[in-house]
Amino acid sequence: MSELDAGPTGTGSTRSPGSMLALATIGFLVNFWAWNLISPLGSSYGEDLDLTPFQVSVIVAVPVIVGSLGRIPVGALTDRFGARVMFPAVSLVTIVPTLFVGFVANSFVLLVIGGFLLGIGGTAFAVGIPFVNAWYPPARRGLALGVFGMGTAGTAVAAFTTVAIADRFGRAGPFVLVAVVLAVYAAVAWVVLRDSPARPPAATGSMLSRTWRTLRMPVTLQLSLIYALAFGGFVAFSVYLPTYLINDFDLTRSDASFRTAGFIVLAVVARPVGGWLSDRFHPVPVLVWCFVVAGVGATLAALRLDLVPVGTVAFLAMAAALGAASGACFALVAKLAPPDAVGSVTGIVGAAGGLGGFFPPLVMGAVYGATGAYTIGFVLLALSALGVAAFTWWPVRRVARTA
Repeated sequence: MSELDAGPTGTGSTRSPGSMLALATIGFLVNFWAWNLISPLGSSYGEDLDLTPFQVSVIVAVPVIVGSLGRIPVGALTDRFGARVMFPAVSLVTIVPTLFVGFVANSFVLLVIGGFLLGIGGTAFAVGIPFVNAWYPPARRGLALGVFGMGTAGTAVAAFTTVAIADRFGRAGPFVLVAVVLAVYAAVAWVVLRDSPARPPAATGSMLSRTWRTLRMPVTLQLSLIYALAFGGFVAFSVYLPTYLINDFDLTRSDASFRTAGFIVLAVVARPVGGWLSDRFHPVPVLVWCFVVAGVGATLAALRLDLVPVGTVAFLAMAAALGAASGACFALVAKLAPPDAVGSVTGIVGAAGGLGGFFPPLVMGAVYGATGAYTIGFVLLALSALGVAAFTWWPVRRVARTA
């Protein structure tokens, strides 16, 4: 039996933790694929609709809003109803905006509306974290949650395939494909997915009262700041990197999408590594080192050196660091959050991570429009990374010691 098949003892479940983890990860990937469909086509929308760089930034960043804020109620609902209900529900609801963007959205306003609703796919994260957390004992949760986090590879699937499918079958092609995949997954999840017998009893009280109680926990806000940079940085690059590479290095649309997919794949692979290192050592030092590496990479990017090799090394270093930090952050959530509030804490922390990914593309677009370069944006990223490293090492480390 593999390490990830070993769940909590004495559960008596006929489902193996490994199979439940795999199904949850696939669901996360599929919903994230839908969530990121607009980004690879950002430059095409810009050309076809005569959008400004800032407007392109808006349409690629807007799905993050609901994918972020929507995690708060979805996490609370998962504490109450469980993932067996919530995974199929989120997947089915995401089908509607997917088809809307593919067939109806032919203006800036409609793209903003469709992208806003498409963000529902991003809320799947808040369903999966408490689900996986309940299937695994504390000593294995870091790795298990890191593996679940590999579902962010859905953004890589979007980056690799969207442009090619749209070129071959028309712009609606990738949206139709994802809608079908979402429907199939929802049906399979309803039949096969089961919540762990070790799952805490369903949360009671109103969603608003539970959310407010969760917000009042100091650890919630501390973890939110960490994840806002770790996952927010990943999301920001995954949605805006194609535009940056096209503008700053004159790459073709397909080349920029391919390089972005490489960035995403490395970040995805690094996520379980961050969780595994957190199981072996502790999430705090793992997070500190990750943010220091990300700060150094952002500094190199600010210098606008040649893309090959120095620029590529800088971006790959940031990808690995941000991916590992995302995995380490939720290893820390598993250690510090009360068992019956993991979904609620995850929702708020996940929302912070998504919002952390919303603002950088807007800043980058505004900076580029004003200065014709991205230097200021990367300097701000470097300072933020080093600042969060210091925050993690001092106040967060003190809280973790008492947990």
